[in-house]
Amino acid sequence: MAGRRTKWLTTEEQATWRAYLLASRLLEEDLDRQLQRDSGLAHTHYGILVALSEAPGRTLRMSDLANLQRFSQSRLTHAVARLEADGLVERRPCPSDRRGQLCSLTPAGMDALRAAAPGHVAQVRAKVFDRLSPEQVAALRDACETVLEGLDRPPCPTAVGPDARFGC
Repeated sequence: MAGRRTKWLTTEEQATWRAYLLASRLLEEDLDRQLQRDSGLAHTHYGILVALSEAPGRTLRMSDLANLQRFSQSRLTHAVARLEADGLVERRPCPSDRRGQLCSLTPAGMDALRAAAPGHVAQVRAKVFDRLSPEQVAALRDACETVLEGLDRPPCPTAVGPDARFGC
């Protein structure tokens, strides 16, 4: 990279970038507060429950779940241990790979997700979609999908289950 000239952000690009960073951080904090207050779930734990609810058999390999959530193995292990202690998920050895583990959503976990989802979706709607016109929603999706094309995305689940509506 030596000798390459930096193409600095324009004033408009810099303002856009900073607005994006602040909005994404504040939105994440807001959604986490709402979920903690109303359901006792951290936003990251809610995301784990959603991913499991959409997986075939409501089960994923721990390594696949870590990749989907963009968590390190240790961070996922810690989060799953908490969810397991609360009876929301269970782990068991992978029958096809003795080194692997499977993580499954329990009926109590599905109940917790169903209870948390309406308030979470209402918060997402109030903080994002109710503030945007249909044209802005389309533009936001287009912009996000364009940015995602240049990023290292996690693989999509092999199937989306009947409870995909929880995936916010």
